[in-house]
Amino acid sequence: MTSPLARLTGLGLLLALIMLGALMLHVPGADTVGSPERANIFVAVLALGVAVYFVAVRLVLRTILPPQAFWIIIGIAFALRAALLPSLPFLSSDIYRYVWDGQVQAAGINPYRYLPVDPALAHLRDPAVFPWINRATYALTIYPPAAQAVFALVGVITPTVLGMKVAMVCFEALAVLCLLRVLALARLPRERVLLYAWNPLALWSFACDGHVDAIAIGLLAVALLCRARAREGLAGAMLAAAILVKFLPVAAAPALLRGGRFWKPVLAGLLVIVLLYAPYLSVGSGVLGFLSAYGDEEGYRSGKGFWLLSGMSHLVPLPDGAGRIYLICAAILLGALAFWIARRPALRGPAATIALCRDTAILVTCTTAAANPHYAWYYAWLALPAVVAPIPAVVWLSAAPVLFYVDPFNERFLWPSLVFVPALALALRGLLQARAVTPVPSPEGPR
Repeated sequence: MTSPLARLTGLGLLLALIMLGALMLHVPGADTVGSPERANIFVAVLALGVAVYFVAVRLVLRTILPPQAFWIIIGIAFALRAALLPSLPFLSSDIYRYVWDGQVQAAGINPYRYLPVDPALAHLRDPAVFPWINRATYALTIYPPAAQAVFALVGVITPTVLGMKVAMVCFEALAVLCLLRVLALARLPRERVLLYAWNPLALWSFACDGHVDAIAIGLLAVALLCRARAREGLAGAMLAAAILVKFLPVAAAPALLRGGRFWKPVLAGLLVIVLLYAPYLSVGSGVLGFLSAYGDEEGYRSGKGFWLLSGMSHLVPLPDGAGRIYLICAAILLGALAFWIARRPALRGPAATIALCRDTAILVTCTTAAANPHYAWYYAWLALPAVVAPIPAVVWLSAAPVLFYVDPFNERFLWPSLVFVPALALALRGLLQARAVTPVPSPEGPR
């Protein structure tokens, strides 16, 4: 029988072979995988990689591994990212807008002021970036100020696609470093960092496509570490910065507030928001960019952009305002969950760190699942709290959305059901198991 270390090494090498095989399916120079048939095969290969990843997760969570295992995990994670970094993005073109916004700011221009096609920016156009910007003719940039600050920095240092991808991977490295410290505070094996480091969706989302979510992941990891060390003000500031990269991290706020002082992180967060927005306020409400129109484009107003309502539309016509009703109901349920978590009693020691990450995992997963975006990379950030709190439904949703890289039915219910139905089943099983277990007071809890 092979040793746990040998099994881990074998799984890592198999995952690397699968990921490299998927990369070889890309037609060099193509801005997509190459053809619909290749795309389908590509996603099938990624799904196989996800299966290998789940086996590796199970091994790490259920086996005591020798110290060498950590370096194997880190080495394979580094090698996979190094292999994907040189390739041009082919699963999404979002990174070209990031680079463009950085170039615009390096020229001293507010990125929220002009469309990319505006004649005022004609002198900035180049063949490597400008032709690939999506929504260039009708959408102002949608990315909030914290993301813009990173774009501006990259725009000054190296305004290239590769430079932007390297920046995103650096934020991933920051997240991993913070996770290692959080695992130490929780007295959990550092090998658990595999749940993020080997996650196939994170690999393709950031090392290949350079999505901005990596910045939010890095900043949220810093916020979790600060909160675990009772640095409440700094945690609030870092969370606010993460929110101004991509607004979804606001869902984590109740977890950071549990058992702490409300005013300190809130004031620190508000100060960061003001400071980050200040340089861009010359355009007034234009700082929101394409945000409001984006919801319409994604079908949120009609309701058909939501998985549940899209399924209902196959049975009955959706009433006017279905999307608004769905959002109100989701907001009420999420608000109740947030209030319940924020008001729960404080814990101490390792139990408090585990509870912080578990609460974060529940909040961010429920919020993301309620929004159910059909873009795969929106789910990669769920792997962050799962490292410390590996809830099965959260781990599933952090990787399984690789399936969203294709949409064979061109609608929002049938194909996404392959991801959301198992997630619901896992969540229900977890709830039933939690109800069946009689809670035992923790010695670390309040006396």
